[in-house]
Amino acid sequence: MTLVTILLSTIALAGPLILAALGGFASERSGVINLALEGKMLVAACVTSLTSVAFSNAFLGVLCGIATAILLSLLHWLLTQKFSLDHIISGMALNALAMGGTNFLNQAFTDNARKEAVPILPTLTIELGAAGRFTVSIYMVLAFLLPFLTYLYVRRTRAGLRLFAVGNDPDKARLMGIRPLKVRFAALIATGVFTGLGGAMILSNVGRFTNDMTAGRGYIALAALILGGWRPIPAFVACILFALFEAIQIQFQGTGLLGAKIPSEAWQALPYLVTVIALAGFLGRSRAPQGLSKP
Repeated sequence: MTLVTILLSTIALAGPLILAALGGFASERSGVINLALEGKMLVAACVTSLTSVAFSNAFLGVLCGIATAILLSLLHWLLTQKFSLDHIISGMALNALAMGGTNFLNQAFTDNARKEAVPILPTLTIELGAAGRFTVSIYMVLAFLLPFLTYLYVRRTRAGLRLFAVGNDPDKARLMGIRPLKVRFAALIATGVFTGLGGAMILSNVGRFTNDMTAGRGYIALAALILGGWRPIPAFVACILFALFEAIQIQFQGTGLLGAKIPSEAWQALPYLVTVIALAGFLGRSRAPQGLSKP
């Protein structure tokens, strides 16, 4: 029972990480360092919640959430590509903007007396007997399908090869007639779509928007991308690994180990601790795109 519960939780928790990691893949493979995955998911979750409630339409809410994440991504493109702002500073500034902006919007426009959950897209519930129920959403289907489609896209299409060319060496790409600004513009739009879906999925899993509800998932997704060597399928596997440890901490939070009582805070820190250890062990072995942050 416990094992089945952990496995089902892992699948559910991995979805937003996978979508965010794909967003980071599109951005960083084009040469744009993207620490703003967290902020884009947070903004998407907030806008999806507000618009879904305002119009009583989950589909419209998701579209607005994705559109907002795209706008934030294009702002990142503008700051880094047109104004040559440092990519890391730009990403952290966008995260700060997203955190403050969503806190304000949530406080100003959310009806705290509302007891109903936010409208969400239709889901499929599978009865598992004694193991309970497992809910399958369109987000989950996309999260587990898109890494493989992304792999085929970047390996089998001209646009995908151009993405790799710009991310590896923008100067040589220019000599081949490729316009890095145009490729990066499209890549940042893809980042907005992926992170927008990730934010909407987090909201659908919880049912209601809360301040800072992404809880560092954007950073964990970026760590999974690095651990996967900036490749979609290895990053997908890394996301599942991180989700597994998050599911373990949820399952065993408040329980002891070998007779010793472990504080709940220690269990809550487990996914982040695993992230740090994984990065410390594999960061030097991963080969980043050589065109990262190059104009």
